[in-house]
Amino acid sequence: MAHSHSQHVNYMAIFWWLLLLTILEIAAGYPSAGPSYPHLLKGFLLVVMAVTKAALVAMYFMHLRFEKVALGYIAMIPLILCVFVVLMTLPDF
Repeated sequence: MAHSHSQHVNYMAIFWWLLLLTILEIAAGYPSAGPSYPHLLKGFLLVVMAVTKAALVAMYFMHLRFEKVALGYIAMIPLILCVFVVLMTLPDF
C-alpha cells in the first residue's frame, strides 16, 4: 500500500520571494536605476531571476517538488529545448 506524504508548503513565503524577485527585476530593467552596467550583465540577471521565479512556481504551485523524478524531467524538457533554440539562433544576431 502506498503512503501519501502530506507536505506543508508555506505559500506566503513563496509569494514574498516571487514579489521580491519581481521588484528586483523591475529595478534591474529600469534604464536609470542606480549605476549603469553592461546590457549583457543586465540581460543575464533578468534571465536568472525569471528562471528562478519560474522554478519556484513550477516546484510549489504546480507541485512538481513532491512528484517523481520522471515528471520533473518531463517538465524540464521544454526549458532545455528553449535554451538550445536560443543558443542556435545567437549567431544570426
